[in-house]
Amino acid sequence: MAAISLKDIERQLEDRRAQLMHRIEQVKKDVTSEHSTDWSEQAQERQNDEVVQAIGNESRQELQQINRALERIAEGEYTTCSQCGGEINIERLKAVPYTSLCIDCAS
Repeated sequence: MAAISLKDIERQLEDRRAQLMHRIEQVKKDVTSEHSTDWSEQAQERQNDEVVQAIGNESRQELQQINRALERIAEGEYTTCSQCGGEINIERLKAVPYTSLCIDCAS
């Protein structure tokens, strides 16, 4: 198996960002859509809206983390732990590409 490079991780982050942006747009459309006039259906739709909103919130949080990781790549700080200043292992970045902490600081 070929070693993963920072460029590969950056590409993965950009792909994930595009997916999340699309998901957030879908959530906005779903939440603002009209509800049924039937009361029982409305209750189910409102429950679904809460789930969709939660998905949207999680997506926005992940998007913020990804944007920050891409900023750190652009600034040349991506492999540096934001807490201790040590190096973040490439294997950790592969597993959690938007992390800003080395494994020791994350523990």
